[in-house]
Amino acid sequence: MQQFIVPQFIDVEDKIIGPITTRQFIVMLAGFLIIAVAYKLFDFSLFVTFGLLVLIITGIFAFLKINGRPFHYFVLNLLQTFKRPKLRVWHNGYSLSDDDYGIEEGHFRPAAQVASDKHYTASRLAELSLIVDTKGAYQGESEETNIKNVQR
Repeated sequence: MQQFIVPQFIDVEDKIIGPITTRQFIVMLAGFLIIAVAYKLFDFSLFVTFGLLVLIITGIFAFLKINGRPFHYFVLNLLQTFKRPKLRVWHNGYSLSDDDYGIEEGHFRPAAQVASDKHYTASRLAELSLIVDTKGAYQGESEETNIKNVQR
């Protein structure tokens, strides 16, 4: 059987000038071009202020890593997180007549309010996870049994 070499360290970027990668070089080049344009457009005091700001931002985008990933991935993930809703609640068998799911007098309550209205014990959460894991095959304990367990 023929053996193949499996590539390793495929997430390591190629270095072009010493320890500088291609991505870092392009980011720094863009930053220096912005600074050069600012030198031609602004007076000296505004140029120095703007140039330092651009240099700092360029350095952050070129060299800073968060959790081993480049900073621009962090910024993209941050923007995507802000665009998404804070809490997602799945309601199996949802209908408009159910008040438990946030519908009151024709007005929808945000999911955060619905989630904070009920506080379950650890045993109830374990039972709910079992119901979800079995896709409804396990129906859970009856309400009388739950009431007796709470009163004990």
